[in-house]
Amino acid sequence: LFKHRGADLRDSPRESAAVAYRRGSRSRERSFVAIRRRSGGRTRSASMWLGFSSGISKEKAGMASTLHTLQKPIGRLRGSVYNAHNPRMRVSSARAPGIWCALILVSALSFATDWQSPATQLAQKISSETGPTVVTLEVNNRSSLDVAAIEEIRRTLISSLAASGVRVGQTEPAASTIRVTVSENLTHYVWVAEVGSDRSAAKLIFVSITRPDSALLEENMPPLTLHLTALIAQDTPILDVASLGDGPSRLLVLGTSGIAIYEMKDGRATPSQSLALGLENPLPRDPRGRLIVHKDRQYDAYLPGVICHGTASAGLSISCSSREDPWPLGGGEDGIFGFFSPARNFFTGALIPGLGKQKSAPPFYSAARIAQGDYGLWILAGLDGRLHLLDGISEQILAQVRWGSEIAGVHAACRSDWQILATAPENEAEDSVLAFAFHDREPMPVSQKLTFKGTIRALWPTKGGGAAIAVYRNPETGRYEAVELNLNCSH
Repeated sequence: LFKHRGADLRDSPRESAAVAYRRGSRSRERSFVAIRRRSGGRTRSASMWLGFSSGISKEKAGMASTLHTLQKPIGRLRGSVYNAHNPRMRVSSARAPGIWCALILVSALSFATDWQSPATQLAQKISSETGPTVVTLEVNNRSSLDVAAIEEIRRTLISSLAASGVRVGQTEPAASTIRVTVSENLTHYVWVAEVGSDRSAAKLIFVSITRPDSALLEENMPPLTLHLTALIAQDTPILDVASLGDGPSRLLVLGTSGIAIYEMKDGRATPSQSLALGLENPLPRDPRGRLIVHKDRQYDAYLPGVICHGTASAGLSISCSSREDPWPLGGGEDGIFGFFSPARNFFTGALIPGLGKQKSAPPFYSAARIAQGDYGLWILAGLDGRLHLLDGISEQILAQVRWGSEIAGVHAACRSDWQILATAPENEAEDSVLAFAFHDREPMPVSQKLTFKGTIRALWPTKGGGAAIAVYRNPETGRYEAVELNLNCSH
């Protein structure tokens, strides 16, 4: 999206160089990112620019770096020829701090985001849909940008639309409404325009621009290690496990026929209390279930066509009824619910209250949310074997990505981004779990693969997303086992 536009040859050489750098390509922005990155109080990449190993003094190195900085963009200008660096030129130590200040100033200027390029692209795409007309413009912010930046984007859009023949009306009647939503992910700002008065039939147009801090963000992300902690094992199927405290000392376990409290004693989890569910109708084949523990150890248990409520404080209690209540998606904190098929083992796609404009989705087995401030991207493992990405406005299908049916969103404490734990596709010989990060809506593995002896039957995030619970049947023992999966930073 960034294009080198050069500098005005009428300017002085130094002014031309500064303009060239402010308008330079993304590759030079990354060079400045390297200068800004620090480790242990020292600039890691300084030797790349200053050449300390050549034995010249710091003063000469600073001046050589400055001249090299000025010459590089100028060399790309048409017909521009400038004198080479004079090796005998001396720079006093008094001027060296000023040179470094100039470098820092130019580096800061390189981080200023140019909204003109994406605004022009979006305006041209909009005008190709609407033709010359009068419209109303709404700009909604779902990113970390401040109010001033959004207002600048709005002004730039109005100007770019006018240049493309689309005028934003203030008082006269408008033929249609343009709604632009500014969102973001780890590496890009994403602009989505809805063109049309009828929102149900609106045309969606996308443009994106690289975030200035994305290179620094990616470089500083530490690698992750996926760890497994064994929790419990029993002969009957396990649907979900939830902690009743700050750790695994007391666990609430939901099964196909009952619910139980397990306590850790001498390194082993043993049941201390249990109750039967007392269901009116048998559960479908390959049933699934979900546990959500609230304050004061009250909990909700979700099963196909059944909802249960109870407490696990002084004593264990439970009350179940046949109702098709929607299940919480993710860890339950996002307030998004999906209806689960009472006779099958998947979500129907109906969402409550919905993801922004999106009130429904294709049927899916599991869902996970990538959180970035107020912005959230939902990933659904669809019945069609593909990943469906929903951001509240549009749906994107990752047809080339093949995962298993179980996914869960987790957050490693040592990283700022969220990760997705995903099981292996059915065609692999053994089941496994691998952690992914989503950069620019593309999954990238960030951990080692953790293999299992049996097929994973459930993968649910814990409350807060610090870990996930995986349930599988061990073919060697015939028992059902529940383990906790968490991500730690590798050092």
